[in-house]
Amino acid sequence: MTSEEFMQFLAGRRTYRRFAQKPVPQQAIDDMLEAARTASCGANRQTLKYLVVASPEMVQKTNALVHWAAYLPPEQGTPKPEERPVLFVAAYQDTSLPGCSDLDLGLALDSMTAAAWAHGVGSCILGAIDRPALTALYAAPQQLKLCNLVAFGYPTHKSRTIPMKDGDVKYYLDADRDYCVPKRPLEEILVGRL
Repeated sequence: MTSEEFMQFLAGRRTYRRFAQKPVPQQAIDDMLEAARTASCGANRQTLKYLVVASPEMVQKTNALVHWAAYLPPEQGTPKPEERPVLFVAAYQDTSLPGCSDLDLGLALDSMTAAAWAHGVGSCILGAIDRPALTALYAAPQQLKLCNLVAFGYPTHKSRTIPMKDGDVKYYLDADRDYCVPKRPLEEILVGRL
């Protein structure tokens, strides 16, 4: 892959919130988990654990316990039943292991979502979730602390970055219900070059 192709890959790997009701193949799931498993982590501690939620019954129960797209009105940001994710992966910190790190979690989820996108599978990392209810639903061992969920599926919309105007970070839907995500210009985020 050339650097140009890689940058195009990254530009397409956005957050997606509406999905085709088509299952994610096992090979894609295996690659996603392998990418998370082998992601860099501080002092090679490897404190993260994952739960794959793929059965239609558990996916439906999970969908009821997540919140979508805080900047959008619910009727725009919440997927309709025929647009909901078909797969979730729960990411846990194993508190029985020393050195739990949010940075390690970010690296692992970044790798996981990149591996998914290599299969054409879109994702949405969810932090606005009902952790107590999901913890009870999944019945994970007590030492596992639920951090995030990642929703997966084949996107039915586009998501693209656009130039930010007047410092407004709020994303929105265009006339085709595609996501428009404002980003600060490079000149604004670059402190300098030494």
